[in-house]
Amino acid sequence: QVQLVESGGGLVQPGGSLRLSCVASGTIVSMNDMSWYRQAPGKQRELVASNTSGGSTNYADSVKGRFTISRDNAKNTVYLQMNSLKSEDTAVYYCNAVFRWRTSWGQGTQVTVSS
Repeated sequence: QVQLVESGGGLVQPGGSLRLSCVASGTIVSMNDMSWYRQAPGKQRELVASNTSGGSTNYADSVKGRFTISRDNAKNTVYLQMNSLKSEDTAVYYCNAVFRWRTSWGQGTQVTVSS
């Protein structure tokens, strides 16, 4: 059974930084397409950043130049480095793994950007 456990969320001031981590078990991260999504209150879940098993990376326009997705295959972990955070980045952030027909989600970690 695949488990994805996110961590690293919290309260940060505008302009600050956070790094989210997603540790996977029951699957090999290097074989998955890995993504980060977010869901703000009253809004639909949206794709923030993705990194395929082949190495392609994609970002939402709203986070380009500020967020970076990366993976450490040795640690079976995916990261989301978030810089220059804005209040509109406030949301629950979810890790997602796709391998063939199987899609897995983490439980989410809250990120709140506020002064």
